[in-house]
Amino acid sequence: MTTELTYLFLSALLLSVAWIPHIVGQVMTSGLLTADDYTNLRQQSDFPAWVRRANRAHVNLVEQFGAFATLVLIAHSLEITSGTMALAAAIFFWARIAHFIVFIAGIGILMARTVIFTIAWLAIIVFAWGLWQGAG
Repeated sequence: MTTELTYLFLSALLLSVAWIPHIVGQVMTSGLLTADDYTNLRQQSDFPAWVRRANRAHVNLVEQFGAFATLVLIAHSLEITSGTMALAAAIFFWARIAHFIVFIAGIGILMARTVIFTIAWLAIIVFAWGLWQGAG
């Protein structure tokens, strides 16, 4: 497995477990779901701030994952790879881990969440540029 596919795999695993903190917080706050909860969903505002942030961190990862996964799979299918693309894939994954932690913890120092998100986005752009150059 290439480095790029390895980081796509790890990012998919992260995405697959990123919902857990939100659900744990929801259950800690309101208890297990009842039959009524399935038709009358509680508002996010009913939950503590960290639970809402956990939900938003997961949604944010979902929003960015599609672009990353698509680019990695295109690169793989065209057999385009480079050290820069591998590094960009690694940076994307580790930035998303950091983003998830900083977002849920509510760390606002130096706009950490925004800076880390931007690093992950730039990693996608660098990866796409490498793909574009390799395909041309």
